[in-house]
Amino acid sequence: MDNIYLKEASEVLDELQSTAKGLSSEEAEKRLQRDGKNKLKEPEKESNFKKFLNLLVDPMIIMLLAAAAIQAAVTVLESAGSIKASDFIDVYVILAVVILNAVMSLVQENKAESAVAALMDMTAETSHVIRDGDVMTVKSEDLVVGDVLVFEAGDTVPADCRILESYSMKAEESALTGESVPVNKVVDALMCDGGKVPLGDRKNMLYSGSTVVFGRGKAVVSAVGQNTEMGRIAGALALATQDQVPLQKKMDELSKFLTKLVLLISVVVFGVGLVQALVLGNQPFSWNLLGTSAISSFVAAIALAVAAIPEGLPAVVTIVLSIGVTEMAKHKALMRKLSAVETLGCTQIICSDKTGTLTQNKMTVVEEWTEDSKLMATAMALCSDATIKPGAEHSEGEPTEAALVNYANKIGLPKYELEKDQPRIAEAPFDSMRKMMSTVHETKDGIIQYTKGAVDMVLDHCAYYLHDGQAVPMTPEFRSEVAKVNKSYADKALRVLCAAYRRYDEKPQSEEPEDLEHDLVYIGIYGMIDPCREEVFDAIDRCRGAGIRPVMITGDHKDTAVAIGRQLGILKREDEAVVGADLDQYTDEEMIELVPRYSVYARVQPEHKTRIVNAWRARGMVTAMTGDGVNDAPSIKAADIGIGMGITGTAVTKGVADMVLADDNFATIVRAVEEGRKIYDNIKKVLQFQLSTNLAEVLIIFFASILNFRILSPVHLLWINMVTDTLPGLALGVEKAEGNLMHRKPRDASEGIFSDGAGVSMVWQGIYLAAVEIAAYYLGYYMANGSFSGIVSGVTCGTAMTMAFLTVSLAEMMCAINMRSCNGSIFSKDMLKNTNWWLWGAFAVTTLLTLATVYVTPLANLLGITAGAVRGREVLYSMLLALTTVPVFEFGKFIHRKTRKKA
Repeated sequence: MDNIYLKEASEVLDELQSTAKGLSSEEAEKRLQRDGKNKLKEPEKESNFKKFLNLLVDPMIIMLLAAAAIQAAVTVLESAGSIKASDFIDVYVILAVVILNAVMSLVQENKAESAVAALMDMTAETSHVIRDGDVMTVKSEDLVVGDVLVFEAGDTVPADCRILESYSMKAEESALTGESVPVNKVVDALMCDGGKVPLGDRKNMLYSGSTVVFGRGKAVVSAVGQNTEMGRIAGALALATQDQVPLQKKMDELSKFLTKLVLLISVVVFGVGLVQALVLGNQPFSWNLLGTSAISSFVAAIALAVAAIPEGLPAVVTIVLSIGVTEMAKHKALMRKLSAVETLGCTQIICSDKTGTLTQNKMTVVEEWTEDSKLMATAMALCSDATIKPGAEHSEGEPTEAALVNYANKIGLPKYELEKDQPRIAEAPFDSMRKMMSTVHETKDGIIQYTKGAVDMVLDHCAYYLHDGQAVPMTPEFRSEVAKVNKSYADKALRVLCAAYRRYDEKPQSEEPEDLEHDLVYIGIYGMIDPCREEVFDAIDRCRGAGIRPVMITGDHKDTAVAIGRQLGILKREDEAVVGADLDQYTDEEMIELVPRYSVYARVQPEHKTRIVNAWRARGMVTAMTGDGVNDAPSIKAADIGIGMGITGTAVTKGVADMVLADDNFATIVRAVEEGRKIYDNIKKVLQFQLSTNLAEVLIIFFASILNFRILSPVHLLWINMVTDTLPGLALGVEKAEGNLMHRKPRDASEGIFSDGAGVSMVWQGIYLAAVEIAAYYLGYYMANGSFSGIVSGVTCGTAMTMAFLTVSLAEMMCAINMRSCNGSIFSKDMLKNTNWWLWGAFAVTTLLTLATVYVTPLANLLGITAGAVRGREVLYSMLLALTTVPVFEFGKFIHRKTRKKA
């Protein structure tokens, strides 16, 4: 609709075929089917076929395909006109590996995308809409033209709307207009002599992409999706891409380094092959011999190089991350960014709100100090936005306000009856800066204003107090008495609220807080209990054990904050607490020095939270920050891990958060940290396993090339990489958390993947695996020939190659089992108790497939293995050689633990 800002609200409703009570659910569904989702047009996603082709243009895959082509050419040249399908077995296997690798990567990529999409769907924006006469919550993408929306401070505007009601409502529209100052919103139609009113001046409109930052109101949807002003300006917006996490970037860098290293070794292998054929060989030189030797050496070198590279590692990292974030979602921690998963494991400081996160957010009035209980209950109930239905025992709304309405209802003052006698006609909504809220009501005796809020803030605006039913001038003695009662309540860990009133002869002309909140008459104070969450006590202890410091930040009085902090074990002494006003006297440099002193911050303003976060980060500490209000967004954005509240959090806060707590529970943060540590641990296990085994393969080929004999063919290595490496690697990715995981200090965020001895372990484990596999070849050669003579003559020995192949496969499986813990013993109680059935399943499947290659003739022929070349004795020796990796690796880890403990 055009120019609806020039029309009255009632006229707009008529044109949109809606009412102030909204649409019916049936009508909304019809309009949704007709007009489509409230979403901007999305770019077309790549087809699976295109993704598949993109996977094939990887440089290493191209090299492998080139090797297959050259191998095919060599086969044709050597066939002398007699070509059989079996001559191309190496080519078939290489092509099969390429296709299988691409298909697996495609499946993993799609699974990862699906997991991220599912998580984004869980944190999808919702809106409060009136349908069938009731306020309900629906996904913003399901809104239709004619829906009536209810807005509060912190809500994101999901569609273009014409305002129907505005109570001091202000919206921040810089995304559309570039104007950073919030705009006051009105209901009346705008006046215009001609033409269009500029977007920034349409004060009776709310536009998609803007944010309500103050007040509350209602508005009817006038445009959705691509028809909104945002849609017209942006056209088709591309979907946000999921950046690689730091670990994935490290993996890419590692893969590039390994590629260069293995290519260098391949060049050496290629050169050695030529020298052996042309210099050390018995055949006279010929150009034909040179060409054949060069091509054969080139094919072998390239194929072996690609086989030795752990090209599947980035995909494994992605799939492990995806599994991890899905697991977190089951525990109410919804990750909005994959990069946050890795950072979680490094968390050193958790700055948490008190109300609802450390406590249950189930307030109950337990103490009262007032001269007039009825007036007190009336003021508290009416100066709130919680509601209660006739006959109901409990109200709905923000927990603190719900407690006030419940208490009034309990003493015979139901809010719905109070509202009939004293309807609200104006208000100054609550905000976290002034910590007060005021509502103006019309009564039979005139106009009355009720104000509630923090005791010290309300008391500062009181000029009078009630004494024998009369308003008398405020005195220092009475202020001191109130402060004394306030402290006694706070010492009992009660949340304290104060109420006051002010009378008028007529409705105030201004609804601005500074015009309403002065010359108030003090009524009294309530003490409310918000019990600590039972699970938080254990979570705090686990934080301490994990080297994580919990910090409590609250707007409550210092005495209340200290009492709760002491109860939870966050602080021991009162001097570990500080109030926000004291922080104002410190420079940013002084804050950096002083921030470790304090574990509890009371009476804080939103800007204090940002300074606290920045101070910790300046000290090099990885910091997490929770928040729910619209003013918390800057501090959440500034933190290494921004945590939004799923229940009480505003859309703005959740929008900038890295993680959203579906249950607003501190214990969930700690569980998420543990999961983040576990994910990093598992990825590191997969990395160490695959690199050590690939190093062993490279050393085997290099050693054999230097001594002029062949232990394993390229086809063997391709099989091992696809079967023996991939299945156990994925199984290690779902390993359960080790028992000491939350008893370690947080790792340094800059820590490399080869830190803590991981690089050294990879090298010596790779060397030992290579030694075992070479020993298996020598043993097999001796068992087949009765001596070692001729072993370096280049003559292929089927028994020796088969024993080496069998030993490689079994030894790498034993390596995977050893990698269940990089440094701990696999025979510890913790490891024995938490069996990884996925790993044992991978072990069983891999062992059966390996034995099948030895004894099933068609499969043996495919891999160039002599079926039945090894019998029970040779298999037994291969198993025993593979099993030696267990005690050797266990001893190595034992030495590492002792060395680290001594250090």
